[in-house]
Amino acid sequence: MQSIIERIEKEIASWKPDAGSEEAGTVRAAGDGIAEIDGLTGAVMSEMIIFDPTFDRTLEAALKDPNPVFGLVLNLEEDGVRAVILGDSAKVYEGMLVRRVGRLLSIPVGESLVGRVVNPLGESVDGKGPTGETVLRPIEREAYGVIDRAPVNVPLHTGIKAVDSMIPIGRGQRELIIGDRGTGKTSIAVDTILAQKYEPKERRPICIYVAIGQKESKTAKIVAELAERGAMDYTIVVTAPASSPAALQFLAPFAGAAIGEFFMDRGDDALVVYDDLSKQAVAYRQMSLLLRRPPGREAYPGDIFYLHSRLLERAAKLSEAKGGGSLTALPIIETQENDVSAYIPTNVISITDGQIFLESDLFNKGQRPAINVGLSVSRVGSSAQTKAMKRISGKIKLSLAQFRELEAFMQFSSDLDADTKKQIDDGRRMTQVLTQGKGAPLPFQMEAAIIFAATNGYLDAFSPHEIPAIEKKLRDYLDREAGGILEAIKESKEIREETEASLREKLTQFVQRATNA
Repeated sequence: MQSIIERIEKEIASWKPDAGSEEAGTVRAAGDGIAEIDGLTGAVMSEMIIFDPTFDRTLEAALKDPNPVFGLVLNLEEDGVRAVILGDSAKVYEGMLVRRVGRLLSIPVGESLVGRVVNPLGESVDGKGPTGETVLRPIEREAYGVIDRAPVNVPLHTGIKAVDSMIPIGRGQRELIIGDRGTGKTSIAVDTILAQKYEPKERRPICIYVAIGQKESKTAKIVAELAERGAMDYTIVVTAPASSPAALQFLAPFAGAAIGEFFMDRGDDALVVYDDLSKQAVAYRQMSLLLRRPPGREAYPGDIFYLHSRLLERAAKLSEAKGGGSLTALPIIETQENDVSAYIPTNVISITDGQIFLESDLFNKGQRPAINVGLSVSRVGSSAQTKAMKRISGKIKLSLAQFRELEAFMQFSSDLDADTKKQIDDGRRMTQVLTQGKGAPLPFQMEAAIIFAATNGYLDAFSPHEIPAIEKKLRDYLDREAGGILEAIKESKEIREETEASLREKLTQFVQRATNA
């Protein structure tokens, strides 16, 4: 069995286009970004082709054209192929010559892309000229197998207290961010990228933000924010805006995965954000219908699940034998009216290792981030937490879930006993502690100190509505007077006995000053 697999892999690695007349064909019809092509009977799925307006030059000369128009073979038919046009479809016309390029669709990847904005074909779109030295890598490839992977046990800190304490994300995990339009999904992803500046340079992941079908103004605003905060020093942005062809919106996430795999394969960590896969699914549906593929549920093609599974399975934490690198995926899915049971949301939920569900009702109440604690989960769980966070955040999720039930019950009863009233006040206090503004991620050690204070009763002296102001004062106080304690938590990733004693002493002093003020 092994020898057969090795032979197949060898055949694929050494594959070259067949010689002869099969290498060229002509366009039978073109429209809506799709070309029907006669000939090319030796073409393979996902092979690159080039549309050549002249008949009297070689393939090498055609590839040196300053503005080539490429295509991607997606339908293999009896008398020809159908391909999507990757670029200006107005340049493709009936009777045009089409040549096989001789390789699967590949994009340039490399260190020189860091700090740049590129399209799904790896071409720079930020006005800074061409990128530097790169290597070509297939945009799609088979994900690593079970033997090549290691357990996910290294945290990827988001800088968001609610996420790092209750729904931890590990390096190599796939964590879905899901919710209605305008509930803060992109904000969580961007804050996670911003939070990586707190990581030591040698452990800082390379971040790839993939904007699919977004307004160009929104992407430009995100790039400007990342640049202003110094995050573009370790970030690559791949953009396929709403104005781009459906084919590029379909390819954008695969391009982001290919770039991330370059860093993972050399032993580094990478984080890729797909914003968002709902729009990729719509683009794929559009392409599939134009390619005359039979529609299925909600007019999506039957292989829409396979599309997302082969993309998200590429996220992995590799074993030491493979270099120990990791690729973490944060796919984003937009729901309609909080309906997580719709077709695309359920597909992606079943592929990922947990989800962060953002609810519009909580968002409208002013909770930031608007995380529904009951429906949000991380299937990696405490394995992806440091000892410090694991110890202090164990009961937060349960107590908040109980608080939500009591809060709903409280609407029907005005007479509450002292224990219930205390539990409700504690829940409101914790909700305020976990509330965090957009663009304000915290370093891990500060998160740990604040949650330690909240879970050990140091904030009980203050009413829930006072908590935001008190927390800001607490952060300033800890920065000013407890730098050594924070540094000890950062270095050891746990709260040791001597550190805990010092932290308790500082917190007691703070509470005394704040209550006497």
